[in-house]
Amino acid sequence: MINNDTFLRALRRETAGHVPVWYMRQAGRYDPDYRKIKESYSLLEICRQPELAAEVTLMPVRKLGVDAAILYSDIMNPVASIGIDFDIVAGTGPVIHNPIRSAEDVRRLKPIDVEGDLGHVLETIRILDRELTVPLITFAGAPFTIASYLIEGKPSRSYLKTKAMMYGDPETWFLLMDKLGDMVIAYLRAHAASGGKAYQLFDSWVGSLAPADFRRYVLPTIRRIFAELSDLEQPGIYFPGVSSGELLPELRDLQASGIGIDWRVSIPEARRRLGGGFAIQGNLDPVVLTAPMDVIERHAAAIIDQGIQEPGYVFNLGHGLFPEASLDKLRELTVFVHDYSSKALSGAQPAAAHPGKELPHV
Repeated sequence: MINNDTFLRALRRETAGHVPVWYMRQAGRYDPDYRKIKESYSLLEICRQPELAAEVTLMPVRKLGVDAAILYSDIMNPVASIGIDFDIVAGTGPVIHNPIRSAEDVRRLKPIDVEGDLGHVLETIRILDRELTVPLITFAGAPFTIASYLIEGKPSRSYLKTKAMMYGDPETWFLLMDKLGDMVIAYLRAHAASGGKAYQLFDSWVGSLAPADFRRYVLPTIRRIFAELSDLEQPGIYFPGVSSGELLPELRDLQASGIGIDWRVSIPEARRRLGGGFAIQGNLDPVVLTAPMDVIERHAAAIIDQGIQEPGYVFNLGHGLFPEASLDKLRELTVFVHDYSSKALSGAQPAAAHPGKELPHV
């Protein structure tokens, strides 16, 4: 039974007593208890055990006091169902054993069978639906980001093979986008039916594209995903990853409830570029968490002051947590966000920054 719906209220751009907060990668290696679990199980092995995956999802909710849980999973999980053979290699990331290099490779991809191949993910969601008192966010990787792994064969900094297909063989590219779009839609719809309360589409690497290329080669599929899921009561968030500020104006007609932003664009500027109509999620630079607590709080206060200038704001990082992050600092930051924002919203505490003011230097 959910007794804290501030996250959902923020996505609906409704008022609440405090700003909700959760952290991307909040179930992860910064937590010593999680590291102990990883000594015995790989990420994919945890995902295949619903009770264990549910427990890992619950750990940051209990320890940090965040306002939402995010499903412990990986964006690569659904691609196994469509015929991709991969491993998650420590220190590298996804490594694809049968990379996509031709139209024939794309045509061989199968439709996703969520119930048959990914029933363990759905069972994890059902367990969490029974146990959580905050909303559960489920997620999928967006087609460009997934395609970059499938085509390159592993993580890339240049996306050379990915862009070569995009520019040089657009027919194959759009065929792949269509198949991955179908996969994402089916996967997220099954999440919603199993008890997910919101969903996020992670497009971690799409910021590597120029706006014109994003508009031509990627945005049509992103629009289709959110349009086809718009009948769900669960709100959806699009996170276009790091260095994506120049892409925000392209998202103005997206049928999403929220947009996640990184730290390179301020909240007021993101709202201006988006044209309103969205809740905003973000955007503390994760590396600020290495600073002393008073510096972290100054950054957080400045971001909150910007966020609450309009309804619909969720405090988060501009990217995921890193292993060296401090669990104690995250706990203190969560308390600070709740306390500072509740006072600021009630008018009991003057704002420490005004819209557009530069954030303090670390």
